[in-house]
Amino acid sequence: MNLFKAKLSEFGLDFKKRPIEILQVNMGKLCNLTCVHCHVESGPTKTKENMSRETAQKVANFLRSARIPTLDLTGGAPELNPSFRYLVMEAHRAGMNVMDRCNLTVFYEPGMEDLPEFLKANQVEIVASLPCYTLANVDKQRGAGTFAKSIEALQRLNELGYGKKETGLVLHLVYNPLGPVLPAPQSQLEKDYKKRLKEDFGIIFNHLYTITNMPITRYAKYLRAFGQYEAYVELLINSFNPATVKGLMCLNTLSVGYDGRIYDCDFNQMLGLEIQPDRPRFIWDLHPHDLQGQEILTGPHCFGCTAGAGSSCQGALAGHS
Repeated sequence: MNLFKAKLSEFGLDFKKRPIEILQVNMGKLCNLTCVHCHVESGPTKTKENMSRETAQKVANFLRSARIPTLDLTGGAPELNPSFRYLVMEAHRAGMNVMDRCNLTVFYEPGMEDLPEFLKANQVEIVASLPCYTLANVDKQRGAGTFAKSIEALQRLNELGYGKKETGLVLHLVYNPLGPVLPAPQSQLEKDYKKRLKEDFGIIFNHLYTITNMPITRYAKYLRAFGQYEAYVELLINSFNPATVKGLMCLNTLSVGYDGRIYDCDFNQMLGLEIQPDRPRFIWDLHPHDLQGQEILTGPHCFGCTAGAGSSCQGALAGHS
């Protein structure tokens, strides 16, 4: 029995694909970090599961023909893929809004020295991970030295004009809890982040997104190792908020894997839940209208996006129920 689908029926909620407004492309699992909460299970050793130039070119062809407003690049660390800059430039030329889900520390990897300037030149919107504004919490979750590099990277972005309203260079930060709990209210956390980062480091940014940790793949293994998995899943189920459903990212987003396969969302992608079998399976076989009105594949993990204030790639979705 699909418990999430049953919950939607209980509230009479429709859950079908709307017109695609965001193409979220996962460039692969290669990353310079190995974060505990990572649902992609990315890391420095994941060198094989990464997008080829041939696939990137097919994605670019789709972008030009489909006229989708936003390209959302994620990973892994998407910037480590050799085709990252190619896709950014192609989308920028096509007049799309381009988003880069950046871990900030990637700026200090070999060959990435000019990455901030490249992002600025192409007006890329940066959505940067910073799970806390204190050194201890960030380094515990992401590895020793991560916080210091992240702060230095944010200061560099500010120097380039990111986070300043008058420049149009958008810099958002992402918070996720350290443990198996729901995020605190997004508006209050944003105030706390802005106050602490400004006072302690002179850093400014546009908005903070709160994202709930998803109990799948690596994070599920971590929770089980500490005997916390069942309690956390129960918390998510019991915290279901019907007001979040209308804003879920899977409704207007199409997720593309490193091999060109398509999914309703990045979480489904990591669980291998492809688009319905009677639909095209690869981005190069698809027309955006093919998916409109299609039922979205769901599972127990979907409670992670609908708990409390909700969680999407753009942060909280509603007030706490």
